[in-house]
Amino acid sequence: MLSVKALSRSFGGISAVDDVSFDVRQGHVHAVIGPNGAGKTTLFNLISGVYEPSSGQVFLDQNEVTGLAPEALAKRGMCRTFQNLQVCMNMTACENVMLGAHLHSHPGLWAGFLGLTRAADRKLEDKAHELMDYVGVGSARHAHATQLSFGVLKRLEIARALAASPRLLLLDEPAAGLNDSETHAVGELIRKIASGGTTVLLVEHDMKMVMSISDHIVVLDQGRKLAEGTAQQVRADPDVVAAYLGVDA
Repeated sequence: MLSVKALSRSFGGISAVDDVSFDVRQGHVHAVIGPNGAGKTTLFNLISGVYEPSSGQVFLDQNEVTGLAPEALAKRGMCRTFQNLQVCMNMTACENVMLGAHLHSHPGLWAGFLGLTRAADRKLEDKAHELMDYVGVGSARHAHATQLSFGVLKRLEIARALAASPRLLLLDEPAAGLNDSETHAVGELIRKIASGGTTVLLVEHDMKMVMSISDHIVVLDQGRKLAEGTAQQVRADPDVVAAYLGVDA
C-alpha cells in the first residue's frame, strides 16, 4: 500500500533521514521505532508531506506522492496525528471530530441559502458521535475540549483523523504521556482500527505496546534503517539491542 524508496532529508549538512526504504502492507499495523534522535518523526513528516525529501520517493497504491501537500495526501486516503496535541481548544470535543470530516462536506453559498448545511451538519455530528464511541470517549461528546484529560484528547485526535475516512493512518507517538492503562487501551484501539481495514503506521516509544500490536517493525538509528522484521526478529537483533542499551548489554 505504501512504499518508501531511498528516502533522505538533510538539515544544514546533518542527515536526519538517510536512504531509508521499506514497504507497508494493507490492513497491517507497522511501527517505526528507534532511540531518541533516530529520525522517526522526520521520516513521518516526509511521508505525510510536512517536509519535502532531499532525495528518494514515496508511493501510495503504486502512485508516486513524493512531496505532495498533506491536504492532497488526505484526499488520497492518508491522514495522521501529531506527537504534540493539535486539538482546537476553542471548540467542543464533537466539533473537533467534525472538523476532520471537512473533505467529505460540501458547504457553499447556495447550500446555505437552501438550508442544506444544517442537514449536513447534523449528519456530520452523528458521525462524530459514532467515532467518539468507537475510540472510547463517547462520554465526552458534549464536553468542551478544555474540560478533557490528556488521555481523552489523545484519543479524540485519533477520532478526528478517522473522520476523514483514511485508508492509511499515521500515528505519531499515540501513547506519549499516557499511563499504563491508557496505553493499553490505545494499543487495543489501534488493533481494532487495523482489523476494520484501515492500515496503521505508527511511531512509538512504548516498546511493550509496539511489540504486542505490530505486524512489522522498522528500526531507525541515526537516520538510517538498522533493522526490520517481526517483533520477535527485531527484539532478538543484536544491533537493535546495542542501539538501545549499548554494546556491553
